[in-house]
Amino acid sequence: MNRTRATTGSGGPAGANLGVLRSHNAALVLGLLRDAGTEGISRLELAERTGLTPQAVSKITARLREQGFAAEAGRRASTGGKPRTVLRLVPEAGHAVGVHLDRDELRAVLVDLDGAVVRERRAELDLGAGAEAVLGAVSAAVREVAGGLVVKGLVAGEPAGQGPGAGGPPESDGASAAGGGAGAADDPAGLGGSAGPGGGGRGGAAGGAGLAGAGSLVGVGVALPGPLDHTHGVLHRVTGFPEWDGFPLRDALAERLGVPVVVDKDTNAAAVGLAAGGAEEVPGGSFAYLHLGTGLGAGLVIGGSVHRGARTGAGEFGHQVVQLDGPLCECGNRGCVEVLCLGAAARGEVAEAARVLGVAAGNLVGLLDIDVVLLGGRTVVQAPEVYVRGVAEVLGARARREGAGGGGVPVRVAPGGERVVAEGAAQMLLAPLFGRGDV
Repeated sequence: MNRTRATTGSGGPAGANLGVLRSHNAALVLGLLRDAGTEGISRLELAERTGLTPQAVSKITARLREQGFAAEAGRRASTGGKPRTVLRLVPEAGHAVGVHLDRDELRAVLVDLDGAVVRERRAELDLGAGAEAVLGAVSAAVREVAGGLVVKGLVAGEPAGQGPGAGGPPESDGASAAGGGAGAADDPAGLGGSAGPGGGGRGGAAGGAGLAGAGSLVGVGVALPGPLDHTHGVLHRVTGFPEWDGFPLRDALAERLGVPVVVDKDTNAAAVGLAAGGAEEVPGGSFAYLHLGTGLGAGLVIGGSVHRGARTGAGEFGHQVVQLDGPLCECGNRGCVEVLCLGAAARGEVAEAARVLGVAAGNLVGLLDIDVVLLGGRTVVQAPEVYVRGVAEVLGARARREGAGGGGVPVRVAPGGERVVAEGAAQMLLAPLFGRGDV
């Protein structure tokens, strides 16, 4: 987790910022409440697992209950004395919107604190239609999926009484678009503050009503092809769409929506979601998420944290050259694994596409010695068994040549299907609330 060292006016180190500490401790407690699920966890267990005093835990949980983030889940027998009250997370107390901007498609999901998708919208999108059209499409999708978050008589982005009702199962829409931690006492979990590192502030909601009235909305995470500057939310020369170079997407959306916005590459967003989600398929240490959709990239988790690099440009996996003087790639190079892999897939040669992907994955495994390779993206979802088998065969053969014990690195399909990036984009806002700001 990122930490800032405060200084006094004399230049020396200041005392501990109690507000920041309380917010951090509340995040630890929230994380344990979420991990406990519906069975809940007692205050004594929270104190033991966090290292906080029982008094501190009692104060934190009282604030969380007062603000609606925690609730009683019953009582549990104790070894002595009266039964202990157990607490659980209230998933509907907070939400985040995750947006996956692909080259030809937009997918937006509304996710609650437990990571469950409450509402979903998918629409056609032309990433080359221009900033105004794309921003309008994203804003419309966000307002639609967040349209049921009511607070103090208001509905997100709409006057009172004019918005759709909340609740019900996840909803999906296939319309066409675009051309085709804060204060500790009042907000112990930081739910009303900024989006953390790289998060845009609340803006003026230009171009329509903002979402600041949606009290349970933490913010909006946006994921799209790179390269880009995650820290400042500025796009670089997006492969195939160089006109986006230098565009401040994060700030432009924050101004329109009036809530914190975080922008990152699609592969990094997926990696954040996978690392924070705790699925059995995902190890706690190091893994590579390889995303094969309209492009090819990698999200790298090393030591439990997403590796973005000094300039947030790590993971441009698809543009490693594996065939000198090969076919021209949209990035300007020749023989990139992306153009070779997508070309084979377009010809219907799925096994060849998997083999090419396996060769590139082998280079990555040899370089980083990761624990597992996870595959995802629209193209993989169409034939997951073929891609898993093809990549695993290449990695297994490489391991045998090198004499590695235990065989090749495991290869699995990433959980989440085609929503993995959008859900990960939402987790870019939610993970810090549970003490996972390091992802």
